[in-house]
Amino acid sequence: MHQRRCDIAIAGGGLAGGLIALALARHRPDLEIVLLEAGARLGGEKRWSWFATDLDAAGAELLAPVRKTQWDGGYEVAFPAHARTLSTPYRSMHSADFAAAIGRALPGDAIVTGAKITGLDATGATLVGATRIEARAVIDCRGVAGSGHLAGGWQVFLGRHLRLGQPHGLPRPTIMDARVAQEGGYRFLYVLPLGPCDLFLEDTYYQDTPRLDRTILAARLDAYARRHGWHGRVEAEETGVLPVVTGGDFTAFQAEQAAPGVAAAGARGGFVHPLTSYTLPFAVETALFVAEQAGLPGEKLAALLAARGRAHWAATRFYRLLGAMLLGAAEPAERYRVFQRFYRLPQPLIERFYAARSTGADALRVLAGKPPVKLSRAFAALTGSRPALVAEPAR
Repeated sequence: MHQRRCDIAIAGGGLAGGLIALALARHRPDLEIVLLEAGARLGGEKRWSWFATDLDAAGAELLAPVRKTQWDGGYEVAFPAHARTLSTPYRSMHSADFAAAIGRALPGDAIVTGAKITGLDATGATLVGATRIEARAVIDCRGVAGSGHLAGGWQVFLGRHLRLGQPHGLPRPTIMDARVAQEGGYRFLYVLPLGPCDLFLEDTYYQDTPRLDRTILAARLDAYARRHGWHGRVEAEETGVLPVVTGGDFTAFQAEQAAPGVAAAGARGGFVHPLTSYTLPFAVETALFVAEQAGLPGEKLAALLAARGRAHWAATRFYRLLGAMLLGAAEPAERYRVFQRFYRLPQPLIERFYAARSTGADALRVLAGKPPVKLSRAFAALTGSRPALVAEPAR
């Protein structure tokens, strides 16, 4: 068996694992780390986006080396009865640029792609081919698609990068365009103007099942592009099936996901926004925390991250409640009304919502007034239960 030793082994080179590697390279360059990714490259084929207000100064600094597209002129939303431009700056980065930044920050032998992990424990990782990576601390950042210990619904999407034959003329992103047929769930189009002739289009659904039919969604994306006069070639494509968590047994989820003494981060650690499925702000916070605590024994680091996961679960209860109302109280074709009403609220409240920093006053403001759903259905949604979040393969 071939053996290698390091201070910290990170399993999973997606957003969570890559950010931890970046934070360690920046704040603890004295430590030897190994970043293990099963795929051919870090991050795969993905695009991550966030509001500038999601991150504090330290978080923005961590992402500074990554090439990204920035819109300081805000973003737009559009619903059947309401449209609005908000001034919150918006950011987006592609996984290839993320991987390039990590490659610049780490020594060449610190990144191991094509690393198929057969075993992970408190002292290291075993790979296909009998390679053993021994480590003082092990952090598991491999994603998790769902769990029988969690309940809720699903956010599914198909996204495409289009290279157009002529300029599109869009000055800013549209985060939600819900002026489309709802198709059995809350459906909206997401539009990012990446360059004068480049667009990223994403067709997104909040629905009750994890079913994603690539053929159907591709046809709907094509129709949306034609309706706006956007013609060009597809440069890249990505899909996602993300859990929208409304409840469950988080302690059982933690026990299911983590091996004893192995720290869990990213979605595996529960660091997600229950309603939006956003992970980037929490991945940044976790990465900086790991860098601060990187000198600890692995078991201690694992315990601290598990405690942070439980604290995050407790702090995001309000969003699980809203998710239960969205999925359980609103008829699928009427779910857009929840967000249509939400986007009439003050911009600072909306910013805090996406960053999962809503105040008690924010919660009262969101829930006050005439609800966009029937009270009887809202009560049934809050007192009932949602299906377990067990994923199925994409089609």
